[in-house]
Amino acid sequence: MGKSSATSKDAQALFHSLRSAYAATPTNLKIIDLYVMFAVATALIQVVYVAIVGSFPFNSFLSGVLSCVGTAVLAVCLRIQVNKENKEFKDLPPERAFADFVLCNLVLHLVIMNFLG
Repeated sequence: MGKSSATSKDAQALFHSLRSAYAATPTNLKIIDLYVMFAVATALIQVVYVAIVGSFPFNSFLSGVLSCVGTAVLAVCLRIQVNKENKEFKDLPPERAFADFVLCNLVLHLVIMNFLG
């Protein structure tokens, strides 16, 4: 019984430290995090829909899921480049990182539209 109590306290301490560290995160990074969560949630909803209803136009399902996952990956790359604490991209201006994000998203969605037929 003492072991589960210690585990519970450790978990609570971990969640408290994560919450306090995330509270110090800049707002622009939080917005990007919200966008990533939205893209992943949309992909999960599509997977659940296909599991329930079926995947008749399979290329449409693949296009939708790959679009969501690709967008989430590109947003994570944007978050890494925009983060001020990341010293690897210190010389890269945020405007350039956003322009790269938009251009890569455009290419991704052109490929997705081509895959749809």
